[in-house]
Amino acid sequence: MKNEKPLWKDLKLHGIVLGLTVLTEFIGTHRIPLGPGVIMLFPMLYAMILGLILFLTKVVNEEQAHTAEPIIIISITLLIAKIGVLMGPSLEKIIQAGPALLLQEFGNLGTIFFALPLALILGFKREAVGMTHSIGREPNVGLIMDKYGFNSPEGRGVMMVYIVGTLFGTVFLGLIAGFLASATPLHPLAFAMATGVGSGSLMSAASGALTNVFPEMADDILAFAGASNLLSTATGLYMSIFVALPLTNKLYSLLEPKLGRLGKNKGKDESAGEGGVPL
Repeated sequence: MKNEKPLWKDLKLHGIVLGLTVLTEFIGTHRIPLGPGVIMLFPMLYAMILGLILFLTKVVNEEQAHTAEPIIIISITLLIAKIGVLMGPSLEKIIQAGPALLLQEFGNLGTIFFALPLALILGFKREAVGMTHSIGREPNVGLIMDKYGFNSPEGRGVMMVYIVGTLFGTVFLGLIAGFLASATPLHPLAFAMATGVGSGSLMSAASGALTNVFPEMADDILAFAGASNLLSTATGLYMSIFVALPLTNKLYSLLEPKLGRLGKNKGKDESAGEGGVPL
């Protein structure tokens, strides 16, 4: 927006962010055991809910919301650095895991083949590309915003997944990881690697459930989960740029004419968003 203040000059915005940070950190992280699973409530969840309330009540206006967007990049940088420091002492065990950690990112592509057709059947149009090309965390949000624009259908789609993932993702992964680990014969470290989807909060919820089920392996579980998450964060964006997003656009062009008619939305397909065209 043309009238946006430089980030460092909006003292009201800085004060609101500082206040939310102090308040949510004071509330802290809460674990709610539920059978073999666990529901994790993180400060980020409280911050998003409180921030949404402040936006809806006009305490934070639309201009300030746009001004704050670049902070996401700084937050991602700090998160990657923290995980890298934590995984250092367990580097030897991580190397012994072989190529599984490096190749796991290809497994994430499988969700596209399930999620995209379902989104089209539900009536989504170009929003489905932003929603289904990834798990929709910070790097993927940045990719879609850069290519299509914030107000594009793809941008709305990825933001929907980002918000829903923040609100419900930790609850879902915390429960499903614990239940699957206790009900299947797979090795706990395999589940630990699977928790590294590129999101610190989602990884923490899932790995926390695993350590509840296998407390004697807690250190190894956290090490493998952290290493997996770091690699997913580092390689996931490139996988999205060169493989996942082109694949999703290609599948969209093939499936939308057939499955789009089954959806509730019979309107005309929206074009690609600002700043980009379908690949």
